[in-house]
Amino acid sequence: MRIGYACQTVGVPHTGLKSCMLKNASESVLLNLTAHNLNALETIIDYNRGNGIKLFRISSDLIPFGSSPVNQTHWWKLFAPKLTVIGEKIADGGMRVSMHPGQYTVLNSPNQDVVKRAVDDLNYHNRVLCSLATDAEHKIILHVGGVYGDKEQALLRFLENYRLLDETVLQRLVIENDDRSYTVEDVLQLGVSLNIPVVYDNLHNSVNPCDPGKKDLDWIEDCAQTWHKKDGPQKIHYAQQDYSKKPGAHSATIRTDEFMDFIKGLGSRNIDVMLEVKDKNNSALNCMRCISAQPRITGK
Repeated sequence: MRIGYACQTVGVPHTGLKSCMLKNASESVLLNLTAHNLNALETIIDYNRGNGIKLFRISSDLIPFGSSPVNQTHWWKLFAPKLTVIGEKIADGGMRVSMHPGQYTVLNSPNQDVVKRAVDDLNYHNRVLCSLATDAEHKIILHVGGVYGDKEQALLRFLENYRLLDETVLQRLVIENDDRSYTVEDVLQLGVSLNIPVVYDNLHNSVNPCDPGKKDLDWIEDCAQTWHKKDGPQKIHYAQQDYSKKPGAHSATIRTDEFMDFIKGLGSRNIDVMLEVKDKNNSALNCMRCISAQPRITGK
């Protein structure tokens, strides 16, 4: 079992990413920012390796305007040596990385311009992972998108627009239940139909449930059927509610007693657990320490 965190590293110098406003996105500015961000990513990977963290989500902001026509730098060629070094460190550390496009990457939009931008954005994320020489176990996680007043038609659009994606993108693509529109049951039906792995998010399911009679483990076992050998170990997202904020808000830190109850329920299943939490690596390390103290539940 691998425990990981997403995008940013808290309290570690030289790991912050930089961007710029669109009006300032000249070629020289973009190249300088890309160089800075790749150095920051390498520092994060070094930190993860040094602390035994083997699961990490790379920020979509790694390459400024990476999927936009504004960026014409061919960064994947210009920075190939640096990307190779980072990729080698990821591989040597036995680390699994992923990426997660944001809320504006909507494959099932009725607006074809939005769909085109979504396809371009997925191509960009795939290019990052390919440039790091990672295989298909290193995934791109996507939400289904909006409902637009008709969930059935929105799901059909996802099915149709899915066929616009390049085969190399499809090999990495996984879909996830969200906290507003698409329940885990919705996503499972889509995943089975398209043969796409499904990432289960426990907090999203608690906010947007479909069958209160089913527990986390029931859904995790259902989602496990969508993961195949080529996809690597099943991956889930784990988060806890910040009770001072609206439903679905991530907690500032992981409450380890609740986390351990959840993990004990998984038994010896070989599952990668991505924490979605505000203090990032700090919670990951705390959870890893808790698990190491309980060798019977460390997984295969």
